[in-house]
Amino acid sequence: MDELKLLERITVNPNIFSGKPIIRGRRLAVEHVLGMIAAGDTPELLLQGYPWLEKEDIQACLVYARRMVGHERIEPLKIESAARSCSSILAFGAAPRLNFRQPAMTCCEPAI
Repeated sequence: MDELKLLERITVNPNIFSGKPIIRGRRLAVEHVLGMIAAGDTPELLLQGYPWLEKEDIQACLVYARRMVGHERIEPLKIESAARSCSSILAFGAAPRLNFRQPAMTCCEPAI
């Protein structure tokens, strides 16, 4: 079955789980199926637990998740080492003020 056909099994109903994606209009969220798979449950176990569930429904959840993750962009954050942090900043609980119009300040420089 092609992806578009599988994705037809994923529906949204504002009256069920506040509009989260669900499987074929039933009260089983895609998120829940993915959580069970991530926890190590096998598709066979899910099919036993939900007699109305079909193998293609589980496949549709995986396709949906792949497509959602495919649209995410996470930029890496620059993390400075603790050795460069100011002990005075840590001691008083104050954080340096950031001024994006000026070059980045170095440790213990006064903020402008």
